[in-house]
Amino acid sequence: MRKYIIKRLIHLIPVLFGITFLTFAITYFSPGDPAVLMLSATGVSPSPELVQKVREELGLNNPFLVQYFHWLMSVFKGNFGNSYKYSKPVLDLILEALPATFKLAGTSLIAMMLIALPLGIMSALHRNKVLDYIIRVVSFFGISMPGFWVGLLLMYIFSIKLKILPVMGDTGWKSIILPMVTLTIAMASKYTRQLRAAVLEEISQDYVIGARARGIKERAILFGHVMQSSLLSIVTLLGLSLGSLLGGTAIVETIFSWPGVGKLAVEAIFSRDYPLIQGYVVWMTVIYVLINLIVDISYYFLDPRIRLEKRA
Repeated sequence: MRKYIIKRLIHLIPVLFGITFLTFAITYFSPGDPAVLMLSATGVSPSPELVQKVREELGLNNPFLVQYFHWLMSVFKGNFGNSYKYSKPVLDLILEALPATFKLAGTSLIAMMLIALPLGIMSALHRNKVLDYIIRVVSFFGISMPGFWVGLLLMYIFSIKLKILPVMGDTGWKSIILPMVTLTIAMASKYTRQLRAAVLEEISQDYVIGARARGIKERAILFGHVMQSSLLSIVTLLGLSLGSLLGGTAIVETIFSWPGVGKLAVEAIFSRDYPLIQGYVVWMTVIYVLINLIVDISYYFLDPRIRLEKRA
């Protein structure tokens, strides 16, 4: 097991280096002088002499590879630089926004599982029947509707017309309902269809036919065999959903002014706050890498075949 984890970590190192290199290269070759942007954000008139002085202090006159190496060494030490817009360390800004993102992602993930698991199983068990068609049609519409449109529609109905939920911000437990529902609709619809396909694939296996021939009850077959064999697919999809929630809620957070990492990233993009953009991309990379590693490790415990292959 230890060798397996070490091997996976070694495989992830090139991914981390590649993404950090691309991130730094994109911001490096983007239009605009970082020194001018930083001075303009602080309200200082960027005279040529002052711009040149700031460039020397930040090392912006060095070659590209030298700048990348210095930035990478700083990242390893936990220093992502200072934000141009907020004049604060990037790491502090991300850590301040993380609790709100974790709160929104956690509640959305729980709601998604409570909806998608029973619907996906019922759709598979009632294949090509009325209930299956209803679930598939509803999930199709859920996937098709853009997240920003759903968010604006919910805001218009429940905040402007009915006036029962807050419009935006994090002002209490009611304020999380609309962004959570917006995220849950698309994720639950997608997860329901994927779970249906995974369960249908297992139901068609020979061991299920043999279990039915021996007179085993359908409930015992479903929860004792089918769901256990579908765990790998369920865990994989759950990991992908969690990664997208923690790193990809920017649109929803912006619509509802939710003070999370996604909203922070959108503001950084509009203000061309390069250090904050780089910090956000590194954060997303680390999240996806860690979640993929956890999912891979969980395979070792969930599937006995993998343990037997490793021993062999």
